Amino acid sequence: MRTGLLRAIGAATCAYGIATAYRPGLLARPCGLVDPDGRVGPHTAMVLRPLAWRDAATGLAMLVAPQGPALVTATTLRIASDVGDALLLGPVLPGRVRRAGAAVSALGWAALTVAGLVGRDRHATAMY
Repeated sequence: MRTGLLRAIGAATCAYGIATAYRPGLLARPCGLVDPDGRVGPHTAMVLRPLAWRDAATGLAMLVAPQGPALVTATTLRIASDVGDALLLGPVLPGRVRRAGAAVSALGWAALTVAGLVGRDRHATAMY
C-alpha cells in the first residue's frame, strides 16, 4: 500500500468535497448541470451537496485512518464512490462529451486510488 499517495488523494478529495459543498458550481458547471445563464439552480445544489459531503468524509477518512484495515476500508469506500459516480452519474449527464468526461474523471480517480492501495511504498522492506 502506498500510504503517502492514499493520504494525498484523501486530502485532495476532502478539500474538493468541502469546496464543492460550499460552491456546488464547481461540480455542476463541468457536468452541464447549470441553467442557460450558467447559474446553479437551488434543486441542483441541493442534490450535489450530499455528494460533496460524501467526498469530504471519505477523503478525511483516508487522510486520518491508521494504516492497516481502517485505511483499506476508507480507501475501498472512496473507490466504490468513484465507480458509482461513473456508472450512475456519467450516463445521465447532458451531452456525450460531458458524459464521457465525467466517467473518465471518476474512473481515473478510482484507478489512481486502486494503484495506491495495491502499490508498494518505496520504504517498504523487501521480503527475499
